[in-house]
Amino acid sequence: MNQVGQSARLGIILMIATCFVFAVQDGISRHLAGEYNVYMVVMIRYWFFAAFVLTVSARQAGSIRAAAATSQPALQIIRGLLLTLEILVMVSAFVLLGLVESHAIFASYPLIVAALSGPILGEKVGWRRVLAIMVGFIGVLVILQPGVAVFSPYALVPLAAACLFALYGLLTRLAARKDTSATSFFWTGTVGAVAMTAIGGWYWEPMTAPDWGWMAALCVSGAFGHWLLIRCYEVAEASAVQPFAYFQLVFATFFGVVIFGEALETNVLVGGAIVISAGLFTALRARAHG
Repeated sequence: MNQVGQSARLGIILMIATCFVFAVQDGISRHLAGEYNVYMVVMIRYWFFAAFVLTVSARQAGSIRAAAATSQPALQIIRGLLLTLEILVMVSAFVLLGLVESHAIFASYPLIVAALSGPILGEKVGWRRVLAIMVGFIGVLVILQPGVAVFSPYALVPLAAACLFALYGLLTRLAARKDTSATSFFWTGTVGAVAMTAIGGWYWEPMTAPDWGWMAALCVSGAFGHWLLIRCYEVAEASAVQPFAYFQLVFATFFGVVIFGEALETNVLVGGAIVISAGLFTALRARAHG
């Protein structure tokens, strides 16, 4: 196997490992947010994340001042706030719906990115990708089951999270035209930490000793997951590893069913398969024309 092939293989392994760690993080978030206020949980998570971001960004850029330097602070602040809001919404979805259905719906975010890349980034979206986007959203409708008597409006919560994350991703690509990844990473962590401290401090609750252990695990898994993701993108092209990001849905579904006793409904299984298939198609089309 040549060097390129070895790098791609290592990148895929790192991406799958990243997905596993992030799924573990989601499971811990589901537990803690079910016991305590979601604002406090996300605030503490962001404190640790900000410390990790400051360390990594300063090392990559040479200093914290260099990492913070940007000609587009408004864009960077909006990015950070969007991600913060997305995390709040998604963790709430875990409590309202569970891991399985939340992740099945959230898996539509690459399709939202593809749909909005034209109007926001000026990218050309061919008819095949448009068709894949439409098919993918049919899959979302299969999961949501609108018009069915048992339809829950809570199902719209992870869809809102997917939209927020898609916007965050698009603005990240927009910011990358002028700023380095270290700068964007710096603003992501610091803006989120400041915003959540301003909000979460009002919702502080005493935690039990075991749950402080889970909180520590949540913080460490978040930092470790981002480190794995950074390493993944260092050794392989994003287009080569991105399709494997869907493993997070697989792992989250496993944890939801085995640990939290969630049911794997037929409509979620079928709709999730449609969404993933459409997402993989758009990823492969983007790679072929990248």
